[in-house]
Amino acid sequence: MARQRKKVREKGKLRLSQYFKKIDDGVSVAVVTDLGFQASFPKRLKGLSGKVIGSRGKFKLVGIKTGDKMKTFIIHPIHLRILK
Repeated sequence: MARQRKKVREKGKLRLSQYFKKIDDGVSVAVVTDLGFQASFPKRLKGLSGKVIGSRGKFKLVGIKTGDKMKTFIIHPIHLRILK
């Protein structure tokens, strides 16, 4: 599978559709950091997946299983990709 990258003119650029996207509770998401927006969660979460539990303002509460424990992280929707 080919790796998807941003085009040269889009690097560092925030797309408003990604910034304001709606994600419902109970949806499975993958954590993919967008380097154009500051990430406020640990780097070890990059590439992991979990479920959206709720929201806190603009941010989403994501339940991710790390090891044998379920942990809750607060992540901006710009860093979340919906899994199908």
